[in-house]
Amino acid sequence: MIKQKSVSRGFLWKLFERFGVSGVQFVLQIILARILEPEHYGALSIMIIFTSLANVFVQNGFNTALVQNKDVDEDDYSSVFWVSLAIASALYVLIFFASPLIGAFYKLPEIVTPMRVLALMVIPGALNSVQIAKISREMDFKKIFYSNVGAVITSGAVGIALAYLGGGLWALVAQSLLNVVVACIVMRATVKLKLRFHCDLSRIKILFGFGWKLLVSSLIDTLYQDLRSLVIGKKYDSGTLGYYNRGKQFPQFIINAVNGAVQSVLLPAMSANQDDKAQVKEMMRRSIMLSAFIIFPMMAGLAGVAKPLVSLLLTDKWLPCVPYMQIYCFTLAFWPVHTSNLQAINAVGRSDVFLKLEIIKKSYGIVALIIAVFCFDSPIAIAMTGVFTTFISCFVNAYPNKKLINYSYFEQMKDVLPSLAISIIMLVTVLLVGTLPLSNLAILLLQVLVGIIVYFLLSAVLRVRSFVIMTSLLKQFVKKK
Repeated sequence: MIKQKSVSRGFLWKLFERFGVSGVQFVLQIILARILEPEHYGALSIMIIFTSLANVFVQNGFNTALVQNKDVDEDDYSSVFWVSLAIASALYVLIFFASPLIGAFYKLPEIVTPMRVLALMVIPGALNSVQIAKISREMDFKKIFYSNVGAVITSGAVGIALAYLGGGLWALVAQSLLNVVVACIVMRATVKLKLRFHCDLSRIKILFGFGWKLLVSSLIDTLYQDLRSLVIGKKYDSGTLGYYNRGKQFPQFIINAVNGAVQSVLLPAMSANQDDKAQVKEMMRRSIMLSAFIIFPMMAGLAGVAKPLVSLLLTDKWLPCVPYMQIYCFTLAFWPVHTSNLQAINAVGRSDVFLKLEIIKKSYGIVALIIAVFCFDSPIAIAMTGVFTTFISCFVNAYPNKKLINYSYFEQMKDVLPSLAISIIMLVTVLLVGTLPLSNLAILLLQVLVGIIVYFLLSAVLRVRSFVIMTSLLKQFVKKK
């Protein structure tokens, strides 16, 4: 039985790890973006799409099954590792031979060799998925913090050095590949995981019985999330795709930090308490409130300061990415709420429901994308489909949990509404500050300062429950340290 305090401490450690990694990545990406061109990022985006799809087969399904299953031993870890490694090797061969066809389809023949090198990341990914599963079961997220921060610093330094030397696209390839390799090496030294030359196919069959639905769900989700990039890359050009992905990347840094913490901590915690529906509901409720309290103001604030932020950090050559950044701030703001709902469904063993939800959501998402492509013929319209679908998905993801854990959609909205309302007030205030006749630097600093004061002052005055819980957790965490 995992207690609420363990969950809260685990959430904070994972949150620090995600924000630590994202913070370092943010700085490194700013440096690289000032050196490299949008076309380089557009080409990388195409390659990342296909390696991400391969990673779904390697890192999803079995990984989640290991975390969710009540009884897991060293033989299970070994078995999953060898099966994952075999899958990774087969997928690498597939990408190796498919690279020329992909380059020809997108009229980017220069990506063939870089893609073959980048795809090597799926090999260490097989080991990394097992390592993360073990850490997640033990709620020992300090190890992920150290390995990921070390990996992003090392890979980032190499990427920047190659960019300054004129490496272009190769600088981004080296950074992405090294990030996975270094994290895997550091984790291998810190995680007590004894892998044997043993593969129990009977156990694989049991784990696969749960994991295959999540694998298909993740595959559908990854393909769908990358579908807009695939369409923009083909219909327009690599420069437009570079602006699109750069605009999405800024809010994604923040979302990955919070969402990664929610996913990593919530599933093992709720799985351990899956027979106690009231406990699962309380864990999920707290997760939704805390993630909304953190993510809503950050997304609202980022949308408000987008223009001066991009101009100052990335230079004016990247200003076309501002509309995409603002769109994705609204699209991604509710992702932690989606994640909490889906993890609750997984925790109680209903991966079949999870899969059905993915099929439903992607169906209306694809319809929206088709309408945007053929009726509006604009990359902005393509990006806007995410705003439309994310609000519908809030209801779709929450619907099963009314029956599974007695936590309805209306209860969830009631829990996040205070944070959402205050964030909207903060956004309006920040946008008004942005109209002042000041320099970009002065505007940005003033917007950030005013936004922080308005949000926390209103939270404290109104005694928002999320604010009270967060301050209490931070006090406990500091005392523990």
